[in-house]
Amino acid sequence: MIEIFRKLKGELKRVEKFEKSSWVNLSSPSQKEIEKLTQELNIPLDFITDPLDSDERARIEIDERYNILIVLRIPKVNSDNTDVPYITLPVGIIITDDLILTVCSEKNIVFESFIMDTKLKDFSYEDRNILILHIFQKTAILYLKYLKEINKATAEVEEKLHKDMKNDELIKLLNLEKSLVYFTTSLKSNELMMERLQKIGILQSHLDDNELLEDVLIDNKQAIETANIYSNILSGMMDAFASIISNNLNIVMKFLTSVTIILMLPTLVASIYGMNISLPFQDSPHAFLITVGISVVLSAIGVIIFIKRKWF
Repeated sequence: MIEIFRKLKGELKRVEKFEKSSWVNLSSPSQKEIEKLTQELNIPLDFITDPLDSDERARIEIDERYNILIVLRIPKVNSDNTDVPYITLPVGIIITDDLILTVCSEKNIVFESFIMDTKLKDFSYEDRNILILHIFQKTAILYLKYLKEINKATAEVEEKLHKDMKNDELIKLLNLEKSLVYFTTSLKSNELMMERLQKIGILQSHLDDNELLEDVLIDNKQAIETANIYSNILSGMMDAFASIISNNLNIVMKFLTSVTIILMLPTLVASIYGMNISLPFQDSPHAFLITVGISVVLSAIGVIIFIKRKWF
């Protein structure tokens, strides 16, 4: 899908044709749409296809015509797979002499929020640096929002685990930890990309741009630190619950072993007196009571020993 926006009469409006100083938003493109863009806008094919690869890392690329490709990884709710609640995907921002082109394999909340944002009514091509930096900033804020949701979901699962340890809840914790790994990896690659942007000064045409980029880097670092903190907490929690489960299993096994030993004593007495040989008390009318008494006494002694050793 191709959407074209341009400033008309002081407002950002959709237009039908590619025009200078416009913003082209490309989402879930077909092969025909990709070919149309590369031919009409004279943009390298890999500039459009690379951001469509789900494994593409955040980076900057400049071609021989000084077209600039910025690949940014943004967070998203993983509606396709409810097991892992949050993942990241790449988006491409292409800057040419005439326009800005944004590319993504699907519709995403970052670009959609910009389309609906009333603050963009005064957007023009000359403000492209501000637009791109605001995309970076919205991305960092979105990471922080999803990190808070992950932390909230972790607290809910932890509360359930305190009541009853089930495999389903432990698997949920594991999947939340996967989301945090995706976030941490993507945030770090975004940081490297933005630091390179800051170094080569592509988006810093005046002081305000530099200050905004500094703010974006601070927000991104905050998101990285938050993701690391939540990841460490979650890893510690998983280890703690694993230790608790292992300890509970040891307690159960120790108890069952103790019971088995106690039951073995009367079984041993009964086995001996069940032999077809001459045995003490065999001619006594109270032989049964005597053997039962011996079994009870031995079992009681075993129980007392285990209690003193705190094996029960």
